[in-house]
Amino acid sequence: MRRETPFSRILRRAVDRTPGALGGTFAAGDGETVDYVADGWRRSDWELLTAHHGVLLGHVRSALRTFHYGDPTFMVVTHRDMHVLMSDVSGGYFALMAVAPRAALAAAERNLGRAAARLRAEMAG
Repeated sequence: MRRETPFSRILRRAVDRTPGALGGTFAAGDGETVDYVADGWRRSDWELLTAHHGVLLGHVRSALRTFHYGDPTFMVVTHRDMHVLMSDVSGGYFALMAVAPRAALAAAERNLGRAAARLRAEMAG
């Protein structure tokens, strides 16, 4: 059993409050997982999902900077089997939540945004 951390408690709260949530991650800008909650997923599979979306977020960040639009603050990627939502936390770190295809995206966005704010506060100490 994994030890609970302040980051995993924040993620757990967001995932538990989001119907259809598959899991959540707090990650560095390069997609490396800092902490996560994802019941029913192998750690390596969840970290791979996070890493791939971190790379995608990095490409979007680079494109937006090229055009002087600033960094993305929120992004949704829709796949056949899930939606992946990402929210900026601070200093390149981001929060990610994956939800089932029929999940309410508005609830997921709201809960992920709240989690990102809590993660930001936790990072600030």
